[in-house]
Amino acid sequence: MGEFWPVADALTYLAGIWRTERAVRDLATGEEGEFSGTTAFGRLEDGGLLSRESGVFVWQGVPRPAERTLRFLPGGTPGTADVRFSDGRPFHDLDLTSGHHIADHPCAADLYRGEFSVLNADHWRTVWRVGGPAKDLLLTTDYTREPTGDHAGGTPDE
Repeated sequence: MGEFWPVADALTYLAGIWRTERAVRDLATGEEGEFSGTTAFGRLEDGGLLSRESGVFVWQGVPRPAERTLRFLPGGTPGTADVRFSDGRPFHDLDLTSGHHIADHPCAADLYRGEFSVLNADHWRTVWRVGGPAKDLLLTTDYTREPTGDHAGGTPDE
């Protein structure tokens, strides 16, 4: 896409409810699945956000409920965040000041490499490439802001 939308304050940008659509592809077998649901970023008392993703994951034609909770804590500067699993373990850093960021997360012998792209005020995307002896996956997720979401983002210059 080439054009990224800089974000002055990552947590303000993310706050609210996002429609979440994810394509999952097993690169070793060619099998594909999809997730459809929402991700709600609600405020935490410490100034961070609690991200609650919920929806349905379909794999090999079988739909299953799926959910995930992450914590987005304030980073060192407003455009950044420290992303953690729900139990507090570190997941990855996030810097949206340029509208584009790459983060790595080693998990046992596998490596998760995430590419984050902010496309505009109401749309961002993640592409996670998971490689190693246990996994060979590509996960592409599009987030589109719900019109009823709590959007306080504003322009990238704020």
